[in-house]
Amino acid sequence: MDTIRSVYWRRPRPCSAPEGLDGPDADWCAQQARHGLGGILAALPGAHYVNRPWRNRAAEYKPAQLTTAARCGLRVSPTLLTNDEERARRFLRDHGPAVYKPLYNGEYTDRDGRGLTVWVEEVDAIELDAGVGHTMHLFQSRVDKIADIRLTAVGDRLFAVRIDGAPGLDWRRSYDDLAYSLVDPPPDVTKGVRDYLAAFGLTYGAFDFGLDAAGRWHWYECNPNGQFAWFPDAVTDRITAALADRLQHPDRDSR
Repeated sequence: MDTIRSVYWRRPRPCSAPEGLDGPDADWCAQQARHGLGGILAALPGAHYVNRPWRNRAAEYKPAQLTTAARCGLRVSPTLLTNDEERARRFLRDHGPAVYKPLYNGEYTDRDGRGLTVWVEEVDAIELDAGVGHTMHLFQSRVDKIADIRLTAVGDRLFAVRIDGAPGLDWRRSYDDLAYSLVDPPPDVTKGVRDYLAAFGLTYGAFDFGLDAAGRWHWYECNPNGQFAWFPDAVTDRITAALADRLQHPDRDSR
């Protein structure tokens, strides 16, 4: 295994038990496989990872993302994480208009198994109720944006795509309405993105920004395993080539 040069860690399927096992036996076998085979694949000696799985995991937590982005000089809107209904109401009054965002987009289905997606939505203080107390929530001052930007970073190469045409706050709800154009990130964003990657030890990251009328980029989040292949071929091909170059020549990136 010391001959393996590069690893592209891209959302592997969870480990499962052999057919015929169920209950605690199946769970135990899956755990052993995850910590054994999964542990080997995550720690190959001398291999270059895009990205190391535990660095992906550390970079998935929104509180860590928010504080790191601010520390790296990226523009972050006022944000509150709370399960206190009154604190949430006060924040919405002081920093509104504001939005609600999920802290993590995990599997979420109804009782019939149909997928449920929690989108970014504008929220008003009068809409809040005791449900706020059930778990942690993220509220953030809404960016008065004219467009969205998805910036895909592959090592030192940055591919920023301006996204126009979204009829609402969350452009992921209306892919058919969107138009894409490559743009150059401003120097302060370029530095902030590279500092952010270095802080988490990442080679790859998919950053989301909102662009306001004054040309300022407002940082939303970074998905360390974010997708890019829905872009037009002219964009997707460039990102794919950059990933291939990074895996072919790991010596060009020390992360």
